[in-house]
Amino acid sequence: MIALADGLPLVQLDDGRCVAFQRDWLLRGLAHAGAKAGYSKWWLAEHVAESVMAYLMLQFEENTITIPALTQAVASALQVIGYAEVAAHFAPGLPGATVSLEEMAQEAGTGYELFFFQRLAGKLQTLLDSGTTYFDLVGLAPCVKRLRSRKCWSRECEALRSEIVDFVRNQTEHAPGANEITVQLR
Repeated sequence: MIALADGLPLVQLDDGRCVAFQRDWLLRGLAHAGAKAGYSKWWLAEHVAESVMAYLMLQFEENTITIPALTQAVASALQVIGYAEVAAHFAPGLPGATVSLEEMAQEAGTGYELFFFQRLAGKLQTLLDSGTTYFDLVGLAPCVKRLRSRKCWSRECEALRSEIVDFVRNQTEHAPGANEITVQLR
């Protein structure tokens, strides 16, 4: 038997890929299901996520768990505590994706904003095509400073930052077939 670092199984996606279990992904799915069931800002989502994770760490014996098996584990936990209506709305979707804007800027090189935007558009499109609906874009400030060749923040940096935010918003809002996409830029 292989011991996984965090004690949680890998999640086997419908296409056969295996990804690391993400607590935030489960929490988002539970909060979304709670909201659909009429519980805005459902306070039990954190507790249910912790309960499911404890089950997976302590009682689940496999190294991977499929999306249907995970959905069933969550539904069982919700039904036991009397929230079957939330279980009916639970659909985990795909785990979120983290994209390093700083790395993309480094690959583009100083002053090559056009190449950076082409790479960013390609990465976002690939993720959207895969069905990912949660994006965590990290390293915005270092990315902007690298592209503008600045050590300190300037008006030029602020303008490029706004341009990147608008670009990401436009790419994700107008994606064909996309629904409820969440993007976090930091």
